Amino acid sequence: MTNEKILETLASIIAEKIDTDASEIKPETTFEELGIDSLDITDIAMSVEDAFSIEVEVSQDLKSVGDLVNLVASLTA
Repeated sequence: MTNEKILETLASIIAEKIDTDASEIKPETTFEELGIDSLDITDIAMSVEDAFSIEVEVSQDLKSVGDLVNLVASLTA
């Protein structure tokens, strides 16, 4: 799966969780900019696990949507 496709899926998941437009979510967008806290990230991670059939370990290294794209890409490779 390409990073572009992963981003598209993640943007959709995140947009649904925070009630925003998925087209505004870019790789460089930080979770802080989106108003996403650690509880939201955990909730998003569970949706990501379901969507990609992977197990995501939430860490402090996840600061942007791009970080999450890279993590999912590495776990689905």
